[in-house]
Amino acid sequence: MPPRRRSVLLAQLSIATLGERQPKILEELRRVILSGDAPPNTPIPLNEVAESFGVSRIPVRESLKTLIGEGLVDHRPNLGYTVAQLTSSEFREMYIVREVLESAALVTAVELANDDDRVRAIKANHLLEQSITVNNSREYHRQSREFHMSLTRPSRMMRLLHMLESAWNITEPIQPMVHVAGSVREELHTDHRRMLEAFLDRDSVALMEIAQFHHIRLNTVISSISSDSGLLAESPHSPRD
Repeated sequence: MPPRRRSVLLAQLSIATLGERQPKILEELRRVILSGDAPPNTPIPLNEVAESFGVSRIPVRESLKTLIGEGLVDHRPNLGYTVAQLTSSEFREMYIVREVLESAALVTAVELANDDDRVRAIKANHLLEQSITVNNSREYHRQSREFHMSLTRPSRMMRLLHMLESAWNITEPIQPMVHVAGSVREELHTDHRRMLEAFLDRDSVALMEIAQFHHIRLNTVISSISSDSGLLAESPHSPRD
């Protein structure tokens, strides 16, 4: 029998957290999953994770339960814990949820945004452009999220923003923007530039029209990511524990 492969998630855990208590364990596991360093369906070996942190299995299990509730981890009896894997339909569904929540926040954000908010949006767009210039797909993915958040945070609708971030987190292990061609990223960023212009002009009508077109383009992009990539599940999961 070939030797058991070490889970890629274990290799990504920061040694700075060794010996820390549960909140740090939760934060570190969440960080690794959201970074995309542990792709969907990556095993999360309970005993080895506990050993890495220098704790018993109890705080690790409690952290994993929290991550199950956040939609980031799956647990199957007799098979253990894995980074959650969406089906194609679930993946598309999360983008619909994100679109609805973002649209609701944008309308209010345009009205409430102050000069500091506009400066932050300009900076986020600049960092996004830099990632395209150097062809860094992972940085583009990260900065794309930050750009969208820079346009919605001025809404000050904290519960809605929390739901939006939670919905965004569920798709993060897939790192969808990493898997699109550079030419497609350029097209998406053209939308970003137009969204920023409308945001700075306080033109909510134009912003909503551009955002809607952007989401249509996004839906086309994510539909090109198939289950053959290994990132998506081929069939619905059994109910999560």
